[in-house]
Amino acid sequence: MQCPDGNSWKLSDSGTLPQLSLGLEMKASALYRVAAVLLLLFDAGHTSGFPWSDPKWGVDLGSMRSTHFYIMGFSRTYWDFYVGFGLFVSVFLLLAMILAWQLGGLPPESLALMRGTAWVFALCFTAITALSWKYFFVVPVVFSIVITVCLIAAAWLSARPKSG
Repeated sequence: MQCPDGNSWKLSDSGTLPQLSLGLEMKASALYRVAAVLLLLFDAGHTSGFPWSDPKWGVDLGSMRSTHFYIMGFSRTYWDFYVGFGLFVSVFLLLAMILAWQLGGLPPESLALMRGTAWVFALCFTAITALSWKYFFVVPVVFSIVITVCLIAAAWLSARPKSG
């Protein structure tokens, strides 16, 4: 098949996505590693955005910090929940980055045995993409979409070990 830029595509029967005739081939391991780097950048951006609010937005952080309530024997504020859950997200993005990196280092035969984990990981990021679309802004939406595409493609490619 001929591309508009003059390169031709050919289908690969080695368990990889279609490749350019230039020899560029995407394997599950490469897609997991790309996802891992994107997750690290996503995590760094999210964490560096603390306290995840800009005074120009006009949000009254004072009331979030001063309104105390008791829950299960602890005095907490909305600020405590806001910061705590923001940091939870940072930790889980770091965990996702480590998982993606580790999956990227597995041989194809092992990835085939991990297909349940691979698909749940991709499904999780599909949900994160939907939540980002509904509740956030362009940067987390774009990161979520690209990471989800990498994880779905990697899960698809890792479903069967390379034959040959």
